[in-house]
Amino acid sequence: MTYESLVKNIEKMPPLSDIVTGVRSLYAGGVENVNTKKLANVIESDALLSANILKIVNSPLFGLSQKISSIPHAVTVCGVERTYSIVLHYAMNLQLQADTAIYGFNSTQFNEMCILQSSLMMQWYARINIKDAQFMSLLAFIMESGKIVILKELMASDQVEVFREGFLACTNIQEFEREFFGITSYYLSALLFEHWKLEPIYVEILKELDFKSKELDPKMQEYINAVHVIRTAINLKEVLTDASIEKACHIIENDMQLSSDKFRVVAGKIRELYEDQ
Repeated sequence: MTYESLVKNIEKMPPLSDIVTGVRSLYAGGVENVNTKKLANVIESDALLSANILKIVNSPLFGLSQKISSIPHAVTVCGVERTYSIVLHYAMNLQLQADTAIYGFNSTQFNEMCILQSSLMMQWYARINIKDAQFMSLLAFIMESGKIVILKELMASDQVEVFREGFLACTNIQEFEREFFGITSYYLSALLFEHWKLEPIYVEILKELDFKSKELDPKMQEYINAVHVIRTAINLKEVLTDASIEKACHIIENDMQLSSDKFRVVAGKIRELYEDQ
């Protein structure tokens, strides 16, 4: 298995579903101009999507304080950007179905990890830059997609056990992926987003995350650092452990030059919800 074969696998993937096309068309004039009633109507036309959205937003891990009973209610409470993130996540799951057991997570646990990453980004980053918290939480929700691309390729190869053993033994997931494939799953996510013509800023953030190729402006570097914080605190090796939270705080303090106090508070609250499930 090679980097080239992984890229070819992405290039062969069909477009996202028609429902995503319909939803994305409503955002053409900018997030601030999305008609929430039309958005709810488009989503409600797909019963499975509607059920999936209600399941996610009513998860304690999502971070809402009230029960959501309908799609219009979900759109109102979550906002159009978070709603869009769930639609994308749902559509990607349909295209990228794969057995995540290789990672020691079943599909439900893998999705819960993505919800946790998004919730942590939303609740922490809103205390740094509330204007950008929504779009950053969207990225956090779908940034692990490259791992499913890897799984789909692995399952068609004879390297499943070699990969499984190496993954279980590794201490740094990105370094292991780089050694095994010559690329990381986050860079693959970027290529996948590029293939599906998602937001260019997401592509740039994920491409530069593990393979910095140029000097970045301070805002872009902040975004990259924030993603690194979230994937350090919550990943397939550690989900909000004492050690992973400390490592994330180290990035905040040393790379972002910020206090980690707010992050510790948010991470602690989300960990309580996770452990109480």
